[in-house]
Amino acid sequence: MYSWSGDTSDWYGSDKYDFDPAHKADREREAARAGAAGPRTYEDKKNPLEALVDPKRAIECKSKTPIVVAVDVTGSMARWPFEIFDRLPLLYMTLHQYRPDLEICFAAIGDARYDRYPLQVTGFAKGYDLEQQLKALYGEGGGGDGPEGYGLFAWYMLNRVSIPNAAEPPFLIVYGDAPMHETVHGKEIEKVCGVASQDQNAIELWRALAKKYNTWFLRRPTGSAGDEVDQQWFEALGPQQVARVHDEQRAIDYALGIVARSWGRFEDFKKNMAARHAKEKVDELAKRIVEEVKPKVLHCPNCMASLPPTAFGRWVCEYCKATLDL
Repeated sequence: MYSWSGDTSDWYGSDKYDFDPAHKADREREAARAGAAGPRTYEDKKNPLEALVDPKRAIECKSKTPIVVAVDVTGSMARWPFEIFDRLPLLYMTLHQYRPDLEICFAAIGDARYDRYPLQVTGFAKGYDLEQQLKALYGEGGGGDGPEGYGLFAWYMLNRVSIPNAAEPPFLIVYGDAPMHETVHGKEIEKVCGVASQDQNAIELWRALAKKYNTWFLRRPTGSAGDEVDQQWFEALGPQQVARVHDEQRAIDYALGIVARSWGRFEDFKKNMAARHAKEKVDELAKRIVEEVKPKVLHCPNCMASLPPTAFGRWVCEYCKATLDL
């Protein structure tokens, strides 16, 4: 498992990497907290810590850089919270050095028509506190034989999450492998979220959410390209926001790469990954992100100005004249 210390000496890739020394004190503080708590573990459990993930409560993030990571935990996806937990320090420390005010919310998506815990949502947190939030989630592994409850999660995000200080549309990364129920029944919303509601169209909910968040559906490698699952998510988010995760072990790297490229830090991300993997793996994933994944918005990390979607490779920001590697 990755640690909170920021020590990369045991990374076994083809290159070396050091986290930004400007944030060394932050990493040391989180490492001390983690060390006091003992070895990093992710225990199997029979239910979530409901006080931390109750979907009947509303949540707010006052950070300028909130990110939401949601995981379908039905069926074969049930172990994915562990995969994210394993790489949590990597995820946070990499993005934190780009945007120090970063806070992350996690969600577990099930199916209100079959599951005991169809929706779990943590509060926003940072640093070592994220471990306790993520460990509160329960991978129920239920769901039905087809569509899952993604629409209920979209309703929650639109109606129960407040991000008043977000400087730009925040990233919302969803890991899944299934289509969604086309209708979110009002009785499901009331039962799970405690709010009376009419029936809702799930596609319309996701379209509304995509206007507020930089939303991505990262699909587990099942089915075939362009199949029913892809088509529904294309309709909900647009094909440019749906990507197939060809290697499940690189699921976090896909998200890191998408965010890093949008924030103008893609070259640093590639160095980070090269310290953990063989060069061919790095080149393959970087190529997929550049060719298959087109971030809606790119930003200059020097002056934060928006860059055009066509920005690629070595690019000069027209505002501050900084030379960027995209």
